[in-house]
Amino acid sequence: MEEISTSDAPDSIGPYSQAMKYGDTIYVSGQGPANPETREVEVDDIRDQTAQTLENIGAILEEAGSSLDKVIKANVYVTDMDNYDAVNDVYAEYMSEPFPARCAVEVSDLPIDIGVEIEVVAAA
Repeated sequence: MEEISTSDAPDSIGPYSQAMKYGDTIYVSGQGPANPETREVEVDDIRDQTAQTLENIGAILEEAGSSLDKVIKANVYVTDMDNYDAVNDVYAEYMSEPFPARCAVEVSDLPIDIGVEIEVVAAA
């Protein structure tokens, strides 16, 4: 196993790695819309939060020698399912066909005050 870490994505806020690489697979921990430089959430709009979240995931995958184009599976967590369509719109701009397998669920809360968190599994 190899830990993947980059300053181009926010540091972890708990005892976990940004990502782990095992063989030819990369497991990216749940990411949110924090600015990598300030570690602060600087956007309120769910579309902007989704875009920043996917930018953070992309930076981690790039550090691992992969990309969003190689995502196999994604889990999307939203705090309000009324935002599902907006999250999907932005998600579709970042992901390419064939789209990854995915689940999307509403959660009552996330570790910080954000509207979306996404975790992915990608090929190296």
